[in-house]
Amino acid sequence: MNVIYFIFQQTMFFSIPLMIVALGGMFSERSGIINIALEGIMTMGAFTSILFLNLTGGKMSGQSQLLLAIVISMVTGGVFSLFHAYAAINMKADQTISGTALNMFAPAFAIFVARIIQGVQQIQFTNTFRIDSVPVLGSIPVIGPLFFKNTYITTFIGVGILIISTIVLYRTKFGLRLRACGEHPQAADAAGINVYHMQYAGVIISGMLGGLGGLVFVVPTSTNFNATVSGYGFLALAVLIFGQWKPVKIMWASLFFGLTKAIAASYSGIAFLSNLGIPSYLFKMIPYIATLVVLIFTSRNSQAPRAEGIPYDKGAR
Repeated sequence: MNVIYFIFQQTMFFSIPLMIVALGGMFSERSGIINIALEGIMTMGAFTSILFLNLTGGKMSGQSQLLLAIVISMVTGGVFSLFHAYAAINMKADQTISGTALNMFAPAFAIFVARIIQGVQQIQFTNTFRIDSVPVLGSIPVIGPLFFKNTYITTFIGVGILIISTIVLYRTKFGLRLRACGEHPQAADAAGINVYHMQYAGVIISGMLGGLGGLVFVVPTSTNFNATVSGYGFLALAVLIFGQWKPVKIMWASLFFGLTKAIAASYSGIAFLSNLGIPSYLFKMIPYIATLVVLIFTSRNSQAPRAEGIPYDKGAR
């Protein structure tokens, strides 16, 4: 059972940031804007929040410090995504090129600023955020060790974001209008919806969740940030496509890819896997091979928002 608990907890550490970022991408693409910049947004969110943890390490600790870092990561992601929103919505730029430019800018900016502030690009922080056992809930047989022991508050925040995203997308006027803008913006405009405002909202929400995802990825799995999120933004795009731009399916896709990532990262601590004698680089390839295989078999049936990636011109009909 200890092995099962270990694999499950590791899977959650990798699945939650994937799910959060993919849900962010969903809001942007449901509004009609492709957000290839998720990798860069994650990098920027992780950079500012981890830098905050580094600078306040001797003055703060625990959940209050982490919650402030969460706010910083979301604000950073939201602000950074405005560059993509302005280029895609106001300037009618190619959304893939705009997103790629931000992906190239983010790590360079993080390295440059980190070296100016502390002389090296790697930012260290002290992890004081792990919850050994949630009171009462951690004592529940089976469920307690799975969900409420050796966990982080970010896991519960991720589950909350999933629930809220589902409600917002399918049970609110905002969600209906957002989906309308991604499917048929001309019809939405004719119905009195400000398409540009909805697209800005979608991209900003995407940025906030992407920035948060950067922090959530780094904290449970490392004690430093080196200007990279290991391609997680691109993997989140694969999760988004595999999940068909729907919150619940995105959750299942995140769990699948999170499991492959957990196995790749923790195989040496799992006796029956380490005893197989398989070279380590093969385990590390598993998440990316799984991504390619899944996309090959699912991309043909993908049902992306119809107006995704097409710049909306209010004057055109």
